[in-house]
Amino acid sequence: MAAARLIQLTYWYPNSAVPALSEVSLDFSEGITLVAGPSGGGKSTLLRVLNGLVPHFHGGRISGRADVAGADIIRTPTRNLARTVGFVFQDPELQAVYDVVEREVAFGLENIGVPAAAMRDRVDEALGEAGVMHLARRRVRTLSGGERQRVAIASVLAMQPRLVVLDEPTSQLDDEGASLVISSAIRMAQAGHSVVISEHRLERLTQVAENVVVVDRGTAEVRQPSAWRPIRLTMDATIGRSPGAEAWSLSGVTAGPGGRPVLQDVNLAGRRGELVALSGPNGGGKTTLLRVIAGSLEPLAGKVERRPGRIAYLPQNPTALLHRPTVRSEVRLTLDRAREPDDPDQMLATLGLLAMAERYPRDLSSGERQRAALAAVLPGRPDLVLLDEPTRGMDPFARGALIKVVAALRDAGSAIVLATHDAELRDALADRVVTVCGGMVTEQPAMRT
Repeated sequence: MAAARLIQLTYWYPNSAVPALSEVSLDFSEGITLVAGPSGGGKSTLLRVLNGLVPHFHGGRISGRADVAGADIIRTPTRNLARTVGFVFQDPELQAVYDVVEREVAFGLENIGVPAAAMRDRVDEALGEAGVMHLARRRVRTLSGGERQRVAIASVLAMQPRLVVLDEPTSQLDDEGASLVISSAIRMAQAGHSVVISEHRLERLTQVAENVVVVDRGTAEVRQPSAWRPIRLTMDATIGRSPGAEAWSLSGVTAGPGGRPVLQDVNLAGRRGELVALSGPNGGGKTTLLRVIAGSLEPLAGKVERRPGRIAYLPQNPTALLHRPTVRSEVRLTLDRAREPDDPDQMLATLGLLAMAERYPRDLSSGERQRAALAAVLPGRPDLVLLDEPTRGMDPFARGALIKVVAALRDAGSAIVLATHDAELRDALADRVVTVCGGMVTEQPAMRT
């Protein structure tokens, strides 16, 4: 029996004339199903059908049939479906309830009445499976984005659901964290669970998936992994001019949120027309370093210097930047504040967002929302550009467009620092690569494809 089945399912978001999903018929059986396709094609909508958020939370219109473990998704409350379906969202920042990691992982077990004696073992097992046992007593707000992602995965693993749905689970993870997640998915599948994963990092998953579902413009087509290859683009950026004057510097800097040192005695600098890429494990200090350079986190010791000028900063959670009624108005606001005459549509066209210019930014898919946040911070001529995991949730075309935008800014004289686990992005753009690990920084040679 299939863990979930969709029959001729069509769904429209509220006030939308075009369906987000159109006559989708799929079976999700035991093993791993990989969901692939372009940003905005309907992947997240499809996944949200499986736990009932579509249509119960999002509203809109729906036709056809959808079942999970024999329950009619359209007629079953989401609180009941949560016992059968474990879901990890693209934005782990929005998923946490408790402030301490082990309490957060126990939250779902408390809700379904698991006895206290059994709860401790299940929490510890889930923390170990997700590779975050060492974070058990940490406060969630002190974690990096990648660490939060793994805690969210542990919360789902603790529930031992029949169907596990992971929406871009490795988008913020280092190689070790991504490997842990994929290994956990393989073990769950071997134990008889159905695992549905939406991803853009596909190389290893295509080797272990039973099926690939390609979702594009609301339609879904099943492919055999052995006969399907994801689209790959050659991502290369013309090497910019020689770097100019020093744009920012850190001298003997020790820093960390809440007075807890994450960086220790860091000496580092960047120049105009230069791109410095930050590499390293989750929790190593990359985001803290970006915040110190930006001036949003004061150092505990040492000195930070920045040349005067506009700073364009993309945080790990781009939704926090988006508050205007339309995507176009987000871009216009930045240009007006910077007193720059550029046309907002120029940036929107470059990032493939013109068709969404009048959409409410928070209604977009995660990949589209990421591009909207980039469009909001990058237009004009910023002097210093700081990007934290900028390709999160992006398909190859969107990543290629981002590379062109960032390379143009670098070549026009912007000083750029980006933190990323995306090796292709790093190799295409970086003039210098700095590894941030255990609070220390180490420079390594950059490699271009």
